[in-house]
Amino acid sequence: MTANEAPDLEAVNARVRAAGLVPRGAFHCEPGDGVPVPAATLVLVGTAGPDGFDAFRASAEWCDAPDPLDRFTERVLEGLARALGAVALYPHRGPPWLPFQRWAARAEAVAPSPIGILMHPEHGLWHAYRGALGFAARLSGVSARGPLPDICGACDGRPCLSACPVNAFTADGYDVAACAAHLASPAGRRCLQEGCLARGACPVAPHARYGPEQVRFHMRAFARARGVEVGREP
Repeated sequence: MTANEAPDLEAVNARVRAAGLVPRGAFHCEPGDGVPVPAATLVLVGTAGPDGFDAFRASAEWCDAPDPLDRFTERVLEGLARALGAVALYPHRGPPWLPFQRWAARAEAVAPSPIGILMHPEHGLWHAYRGALGFAARLSGVSARGPLPDICGACDGRPCLSACPVNAFTADGYDVAACAAHLASPAGRRCLQEGCLARGACPVAPHARYGPEQVRFHMRAFARARGVEVGREP
């Protein structure tokens, strides 16, 4: 894309897909959005189910400590930003932490789930926002976000809240310390191998569930970030 080309969201999305990641919606920025750079439009980028993870799995950064997924994301998004004349922004850089969940709610029809992960009508809980591209020019093709789904409100019994073996998810929020302590114990091996049992109990979008390798990668990365020694990938 050159300075003489009219910015177009679909062209940006095509470049994101070609780079192996997934376009995750866009919105025109307003003063209260907390975007830290001059930007007229923000395009979110991430993963959905296995889409996006496969490119990381095939990359040079795969399981190359430290922080392989963050470094993969930064390499890809910085390349896209240079090619498209944008600025790359990341949820993993901070403090201060950028309000990616608020941006996601501006870009897509997502709503908070009882365990904190945003519920998506197509991907369920099996998705992530890895970064954003900020454009100084206003992109064409950006449509209004659809209505927010009430998927969790209509869920019978909310099994996600009762599946955690240490009851880390309650009405008061997420007990990160209890979760990390469980993962550090022998009893936490199942969660490390099979993924968060609360997330896995959600019946929405079974087609988008992460595969075993993707689950293990994310759980082990989460554990390491909280000081749990898990060693190398099995």
